[in-house]
Amino acid sequence: METKANGSVDIKSTVENGELPDPALWAVADVVNYFKATGFEEQANAFQDQEIDGKSLLLMTRNDVLTGLSIKLGPALKIYEYHVKPLQTQHLKTNVS
Repeated sequence: METKANGSVDIKSTVENGELPDPALWAVADVVNYFKATGFEEQANAFQDQEIDGKSLLLMTRNDVLTGLSIKLGPALKIYEYHVKPLQTQHLKTNVS
């Protein structure tokens, strides 16, 4: 995991390498970069607009993603099911053990 001068982590290279740092440590820019790197470039701006950092991302519910970010339903469902929920699960497993 590479840390940038502003304290954020290099999400793009870690996504490509298959290793993700703990999302609870992500800044807003890291969340935006994560979604850009995973193919949701247009929708990533919604996370910037709402100032969603890693801790906020981990607290988001399905309803938050579907209605609170003002993004289309299809991408919102994919973002929640394939990204937010797995990141939450990974975080819980990492911090419980």
